[in-house]
Amino acid sequence: MTESPLWPETADVIVVGAGPAGASAAYHLARHGRDVLVLEKAEFPREKVCGDGLTPRAVHHLIRMGVDIEAPGWHRNRGVRFVSRGTTVEIDWPESARFPGFGLTRSRHDFDDLLARRAVAAGARLWTATRVTEPVLDRAGRARGVTALVGAGRRPVVCEAPVIIAADGVSARMAVALGVARLPRRPMATAIRQYYRSAARHDDAFLDIWGDLRARPGGPPLPGYGWIFPMGDGRVNVGLGLVNEARPEPLDTRRVLADWLARTPGEWGLMAPDAPDGPVRGAALPMGFNRLPHYTRGVLLAGDAGGMVSPWNGEGIPYAMESGEVAAEIVNQALARPPGPWRERVLQRYPAEMHRRLGRYYRLGNVWAGLLTRPPVTSFLSRRVVTSPAAMRYLVRLLANVTDEAGGDAADRVINALVRAVPARSPRPRRSRPR
Repeated sequence: MTESPLWPETADVIVVGAGPAGASAAYHLARHGRDVLVLEKAEFPREKVCGDGLTPRAVHHLIRMGVDIEAPGWHRNRGVRFVSRGTTVEIDWPESARFPGFGLTRSRHDFDDLLARRAVAAGARLWTATRVTEPVLDRAGRARGVTALVGAGRRPVVCEAPVIIAADGVSARMAVALGVARLPRRPMATAIRQYYRSAARHDDAFLDIWGDLRARPGGPPLPGYGWIFPMGDGRVNVGLGLVNEARPEPLDTRRVLADWLARTPGEWGLMAPDAPDGPVRGAALPMGFNRLPHYTRGVLLAGDAGGMVSPWNGEGIPYAMESGEVAAEIVNQALARPPGPWRERVLQRYPAEMHRRLGRYYRLGNVWAGLLTRPPVTSFLSRRVVTSPAAMRYLVRLLANVTDEAGGDAADRVINALVRAVPARSPRPRRSRPR
């Protein structure tokens, strides 16, 4: 993290990463008239491991970014179909004043490109094929920029800005460079997915969620679920997400995926030799605010870089976009102050605001994720809860976090009261006492 003698590129704000969190932050900052420089290591469009399913909460943030969700490439769904132990339960997305009563699917191959182009249209500058290598620190240890390698020739550059938003994904290289470590007791999950051709399921009106996954026939249920999400273009996105747990030997997730697909109806065509459309890909899911603090020394962590994937269902896109927008609003307010203590106080509002919005919900979700690693709990859920329409009408709102905070129905009031009952804690990580 040494200073470079190269002539710097300057901006009001540097955003590292152009995924949903980075694009959202850049879009909202640019709308405020800020000079935003977005540094993205890949070229667009690009492949990204994802289930491609977007809940109404994610749709809400797409609308806030002015994305045309009626354009070609989007496939609308009306709810979730839960399948467990031979029982099927269909639950429609609830309509509310805050969230629409529908979800969407779209391939991540061009989803991030679409969001990045929204940011550019708003006035942000985007550099692709730009790999950020490390932060540049001032004498007080505060980040004042980054060094990066640009293009195929890996041309070294220095980019400077008074504030940096790190939206560089699960690797969180900026956070790691600043000493912000992952909290080992917070949950992590693993997801794998593959596209399949399926004339029977590609334009279905529901997202399929399958419980009762097992590593072997007769074995205990696994802590997670399988999904089949219709893409509307002849394909379905098929995958599974599992909460990481201690086990005597590594779990063969590809084998679990294959065994589960063998249980799907033959008319869906998922077991046909020519059904797979592309390789199996996997990714880690950092959940439940598992990297803190979300602000330190001039750098705000957004999306996966801050461990903001939901511990309830493994969903990351809406929380990435929400954190990007919150970061943008607070940074814009901070830059209206001159450098010094008051600007710093405004920036410190970011972790407090993310904690206010999601802290209790994620804390309860971390307990949920921990319970899923206990076979008796997972067995009870797959046998008694997932198969109950009455229970799932409540649970789907909790899992997807789509309750209405004002003017909601009885289910919303019950769930909101449950979350509010969770004791609040500081958004900063606990530090061990010296011995």
